[in-house]
Amino acid sequence: MSWFGTLPTPVGVIGVVSDGTAVTRVTWITEAPAGAEVGPDPLLSEALGQLTAYFTGRLTRFDLPIELGEQTVATRAVLTVLHETVGHGETLTYGGLAARSGTEVPARGIGSIMGANPVPLIVPCHRVVAGDGLGGYSGGVPGHGLEAKRWLLEHEGALPASLF
Repeated sequence: MSWFGTLPTPVGVIGVVSDGTAVTRVTWITEAPAGAEVGPDPLLSEALGQLTAYFTGRLTRFDLPIELGEQTVATRAVLTVLHETVGHGETLTYGGLAARSGTEVPARGIGSIMGANPVPLIVPCHRVVAGDGLGGYSGGVPGHGLEAKRWLLEHEGALPASLF
């Protein structure tokens, strides 16, 4: 059994899925996935509360159990290192994360792994940037991923606020 809830945010409406023991998805899909119930679940409520606190600037580190689902060993290692070592207001390049993870994933492969992250924001793939700019971002409202990434990094103080 899983539960689904949504939260309006400055970067679009976010959908969150909980299986009752872990957060399994954070997405910009606003309809419950197949098999998910819309309704009360203590963990889902806590996740939505922590996300609200993050977006209002009152939370800098999530304290939620997560489940990454079926991933390759390398993908799981990269996402775990990202989750455990890149804090609020920090950024790391794709190459830096590749090196830090201890895997043999090249910097280019890190971008694909970021796109496979089932729990963005909680596992902060928006904090991974290119050596010469923001890089990509598959989160946010479709077609506005880089705007969402910029907003998130500005919100955390990792980028100066945009002049336009």
